[in-house]
Amino acid sequence: MNRYCMLLDLVDDPELIREYEDHHQKVWPEVIRCMTLAGVESMKIYRFGTRMAMVMDVGDLFSFERMDRINAENEVVQEWEELMWKYQSPVPGSQPGQKWVLAKQIFDSTDFI
Repeated sequence: MNRYCMLLDLVDDPELIREYEDHHQKVWPEVIRCMTLAGVESMKIYRFGTRMAMVMDVGDLFSFERMDRINAENEVVQEWEELMWKYQSPVPGSQPGQKWVLAKQIFDSTDFI
């Protein structure tokens, strides 16, 4: 199993942040289904202020390309992604149109145990 940490910012508006969190209490079933098909075994999103960190544990079948392809082929997931852009703001330094960016792991305590 691999673990990835992705980063994204939210629009700095308390009402929009509340709406975004509300949406994530009732994520559309098709979004979860496609995530699972792509090989995501667990996904958690954490927030501090407007910065979010998403931690994904993925199986051997997972690749970002596979996930992008599965999501692109699903109209419901595309609708969800379009809705989410209302709330999301790219992290400084990300590419144009890029949402979540991969964080570089710089420390693992198990390397020292």
